Amino acid sequence: MQLYTINTGFFKLDGGAMFGVVPKSIWQRTNPADEKNLCTWAMRCLLVQAEKRLILIDTGIGTKQDARFFSFYDLHGEATLLSSLGELGFRPSDITDVFLTHLHFDHVGGAVKALKPGEDDYAATFPNAVYHVSERQWATAMAPNPRERASFLRENLLPLEEAGVLNFLKEGSSSLFEGFDYLTVDGHTEAMLLPKLTYKGQTIVYAADLIPSVAHVPVNYVMGYDVRPLTTMAEKGDILRAAEEDNWLFFYEHDPVNELSSVVKTERGIRAGEPMRLRDL
Repeated sequence: MQLYTINTGFFKLDGGAMFGVVPKSIWQRTNPADEKNLCTWAMRCLLVQAEKRLILIDTGIGTKQDARFFSFYDLHGEATLLSSLGELGFRPSDITDVFLTHLHFDHVGGAVKALKPGEDDYAATFPNAVYHVSERQWATAMAPNPRERASFLRENLLPLEEAGVLNFLKEGSSSLFEGFDYLTVDGHTEAMLLPKLTYKGQTIVYAADLIPSVAHVPVNYVMGYDVRPLTTMAEKGDILRAAEEDNWLFFYEHDPVNELSSVVKTERGIRAGEPMRLRDL
């Protein structure tokens, strides 16, 4: 197995929303906000090359929404999903599987492309890929609750259903193939899937929005976007204890700087260890 970091650019979200009840006087030390109280976040995906499979985990925000939509999130940075794949020598047609942790627009937007700018004509970005997601997450996206309605965009979803490329994964703790397991958590949204990879003798958990950045490692640092914050705290606690005991690494999807870290036990609880890059493993 070989892993590659896939950078898709940066966007901005409200700092208060990203840190929930944690005061700005604390979180701004690690994630300073601009004059609009917005902090910069990455949209960092992961590519898994294994035998005859090329699996992309999450897809970033994509490019098909209009300028008004993107203006809310101040997209910036030179990297895009397709340019990052291209730098590694891969084309969209090479991707065999797309693993979607959940269906919020900043994770699934790149899964579907517009065939003609400005028109409602869409297709799967990766024409030869099977798109994996949990069935309960799909059902939630099709009939969203008021809290998440703005995060589920039908143009990101219906073209996949119409193309017949969806595969609904069994929930719980299960496996996609040898070396690629996943966990299911319910605090951020229904049935979010976290890949748990065995790589070069180490376990790497793609933390998605359970632990979006190094700054979110402390158990009580929970996003205001989460539908069940107390469930998030319990899930984080369980996963962090397992990670500390078994020396897992976390891959951070939204951390603006840090790709990976271990976690360590301290007097204040479990905290992020020394950050590192995937290529240095």
